[in-house]
Amino acid sequence: MLSGAHILIENITHRYRAKGDVVLDDINVEIQPGEALAIIGRSGCGKSTLLHLISGLMKPYEGQIWIDGLHIHEPNPKWVMMFQQPSLFPWMTVKDNVTLGLRFAGRMHDAEHKAQELLELVHMPEFANTNAQDLSGGQQQRVALARSLATSPEALLLDEPFSALDAFTRASLQRDVRAIAKDLGITLVFVTHDIDEAVLMADRALIMSANPGRVRGDITIDLPNVRDRNAPEVKGEKDRLMHIFEETVGQSIGEASEENADQADTEIDRGKMTSSAA
Repeated sequence: MLSGAHILIENITHRYRAKGDVVLDDINVEIQPGEALAIIGRSGCGKSTLLHLISGLMKPYEGQIWIDGLHIHEPNPKWVMMFQQPSLFPWMTVKDNVTLGLRFAGRMHDAEHKAQELLELVHMPEFANTNAQDLSGGQQQRVALARSLATSPEALLLDEPFSALDAFTRASLQRDVRAIAKDLGITLVFVTHDIDEAVLMADRALIMSANPGRVRGDITIDLPNVRDRNAPEVKGEKDRLMHIFEETVGQSIGEASEENADQADTEIDRGKMTSSAA
């Protein structure tokens, strides 16, 4: 099992141009090895930008990010990112998509065994020889997850990868991704617009406000490792986090009814808290 990455974000202020608007302002966060951290906030608060900076896909205008003591200035196989779209090669088989990173790393000698192991982990071993284009959206995201895990990363960064999926598939992936990260000891950092998702998947939640993006709250989610969305303690923690968000950021995201999760998602998407990436 991996130990998970230690991530340190120091004094990050970011703008896209020298004289442009400040997108992120004085962000300081420490993420412990094996921890699951949710970044939540309205559209435009810079949450996806912060995730891109952590991944090394972008360089901060000011400040530094460290992963396991290494100053981040470029991507690395030890920390991988999943996006809203799975971005699979449709003409390739599931197994070939999963082992693509191993091919680039010159590690194809153990690809067969690794692919089988990863597909079992994401509950898709029977699809190894299926073309990616023949899979459902949820199945494609499971393949993308397996591909992300192929290089044995110490940190997994998720940019709302479940937002386009139906409620049932989304719930299944929320449960499985947290379980896999905990079982493997991977540090998990994910952007979400969904309070319910944050409570089900995270150990901590950063609450961000916009214009410019600032961290307004750093909240511990005090729940058992394995979580049932219908359990009273989960509902209570969701209400607590929602209340903190409303008080901290100053904009209600509405009452999220557990009896009708789809309706809650619809209310959030209608403007109280949008699902578009920051």
